[in-house]
Amino acid sequence: MSLPPLLAELASAPGEAAILLDVDGTLAPIVPDPADSLVPEETRTELRRLVARYALVGCVTGRPSDVAREIVGVDGVVYAGEHGLELSPDAQQWIPALDELVASAPWPAERKRFAAAFHYRTAEDEQAAVALLSELAERARHAGLVARWGRKVLEVRPPVDAHKGTALLHLLESRGVRRALFAGDDDTDLDAFGAMEQLDLGVKVAVSSDEEPRALSGAADLVVDGPAGLVELLREL
Repeated sequence: MSLPPLLAELASAPGEAAILLDVDGTLAPIVPDPADSLVPEETRTELRRLVARYALVGCVTGRPSDVAREIVGVDGVVYAGEHGLELSPDAQQWIPALDELVASAPWPAERKRFAAAFHYRTAEDEQAAVALLSELAERARHAGLVARWGRKVLEVRPPVDAHKGTALLHLLESRGVRRALFAGDDDTDLDAFGAMEQLDLGVKVAVSSDEEPRALSGAADLVVDGPAGLVELLREL
């Protein structure tokens, strides 16, 4: 493909630029059970090439860093996990409230260190699942926690100023980089899109799907068709 001007400018000086990516739905196709998520080998091949070429290749993800590292499986990639909560000292104090919520929840949770995700992709009755989880979201908010919906998931997290945008800027500042591409597929990636506005050159890529939030493509510089479309773009960088 012929690179759009923004991408061409980014790729012209890879030693001064970063490639930052979400994991689920972006690098790894969405699967019914999140425990089965895996980045395809052809994508790993491109990531290895990019690690050798760019100043920084990183993943900014809702997954814990150690879990994301296993899913991606590429040496040299840097991780910022749990939507930046891993980088926030204020998140620790909210663990007991999360523990209590998860213990009393009427729905199984994917428990992370600083957050809990309630997936309903495999629910037999999605409408009933959403109703039940909406009640849980209200309980979470009453406890002072933040409840946020994503692609077939309700995530509950501490009310601290940490998100994918703060995590993205942290990674870039750690390497002294002011030029980057970020690709994501869900509402939480809008925070990273917003942070890109602070850079000298920020390229925002929406990874589209049937479940893609409408605002994502509208805020993006480029839109690709699913994880397969992202791989095609990465091959050109």
